[in-house]
Amino acid sequence: MAEAPASLSGQDVGSFAYLTIKDRIPLILTKAIDTLHRHKSEFFEKHGEEGIEAEKKAISLLSKLRNELQTDKPIIPLVENCVDTDIWNQYLEYQQSLLRESDRTPSWFYSPWLYVECYMYRRIHEAIIQSPPINDFDVFKESKDQNFFESQEPGITLCTHLQNFRSTIEDLDANQLKTEFFHLLQISLWGNKCDLSLSGGESSSQKTNLINSLEDLEPFILVNDMEHLWSLLSKCKETREKVPIVRVDIVLDNSGFELLTDLVLADFLLSTNLATEIHFYGKCIPWFVSDTTIRDFNWLIEQVKHYDHEWVSKCGVDWENYIKMGRWVYHDHMFWTLPHEYAAMSQVAPDLYAELQKACLILFKGDLNYRKLTGDRKWAFTVPFHQALSGFHPAPLCSLRTLKAEIQVGLQPGQGEQLAASDPNWLVTGKYGVIQFDGPL
Repeated sequence: MAEAPASLSGQDVGSFAYLTIKDRIPLILTKAIDTLHRHKSEFFEKHGEEGIEAEKKAISLLSKLRNELQTDKPIIPLVENCVDTDIWNQYLEYQQSLLRESDRTPSWFYSPWLYVECYMYRRIHEAIIQSPPINDFDVFKESKDQNFFESQEPGITLCTHLQNFRSTIEDLDANQLKTEFFHLLQISLWGNKCDLSLSGGESSSQKTNLINSLEDLEPFILVNDMEHLWSLLSKCKETREKVPIVRVDIVLDNSGFELLTDLVLADFLLSTNLATEIHFYGKCIPWFVSDTTIRDFNWLIEQVKHYDHEWVSKCGVDWENYIKMGRWVYHDHMFWTLPHEYAAMSQVAPDLYAELQKACLILFKGDLNYRKLTGDRKWAFTVPFHQALSGFHPAPLCSLRTLKAEIQVGLQPGQGEQLAASDPNWLVTGKYGVIQFDGPL
């Protein structure tokens, strides 16, 4: 097999990786510091002087982190003794070994972008857990909740659409079901635009009714493998007598409106018997500003359940029942917040890899998952997706991703160059998307 290309890195001045490390990440850190500062009185009310001291300590650690980043200091080992600390520090040693010959040490701009960006969020977590009694504070929670509340209108429309569909399900033929499946897949794809790490933590809520926009958005899907997904799930449904459990796994990305689109898609899959179980995977710790944690997952279902709208609250009640019945299962695993690309999963987290192998289909939501699937490397646009996965094939899988990093594979010859000529920022604005499948056809 040909050697994989170099990693995307901040040393490429002017690249999106460079601009992220130079501008976007310091802005996210500044917002985290500001959030801690604004909660000072709340920490005092809960914990007295101890709360104030903890807030000061966390701010001091985050300010130090920001300074290290902005002055391109060497990456330093983690100090707080957590379940993943040794793995992170071993990964740093591995990065150091790669640079030994060039007499460099891994620093913010001279290391793989994927590594340093993940490391930054892990250091934010370390700063918080080193500051008891506020050591369970999520510096991103306010932004995540705000994203959900600001997207209420399209959320109501989507839940109403789902309930109307479910009331007519018995009367629909296979073609109508397929059309609906394609609609909800695309809604889940475009829900990925609501990404707070891309916007530096600024509001990125969904304001418009996506259902009415799908036709206009379809030309912006650069790789569209929806037919493969329908064919695969239809086959799984047909062989249910032999395989009674048809499981679809969804590796989640952002909470808020995007998570709502994912849950609506998951509900559709159960309601149409295209799946009998849905397994969701979220992050163990606050991550990339808006990524879903178990708290975000449960919080959103609770919000939907108690919403003052008949169809919305019915969704919440149904979703809670799916969880109680074991038809929806939520998983945490520390691997999702490690710096490794997914090709390393079978070695680093064999238990997780074995879990994913039980799926009939795995949907990977969002940009960070795509970067980890492809190793965040300088692949040519035409390299097949299967090749860029570098041996990661636990089950048939599909990436639903809007483009927010300078990496995209599986395009037709000339397609990337044409896009670059008409829209120089096509790789990084979230304007374009892919529904990109890998598996037996």
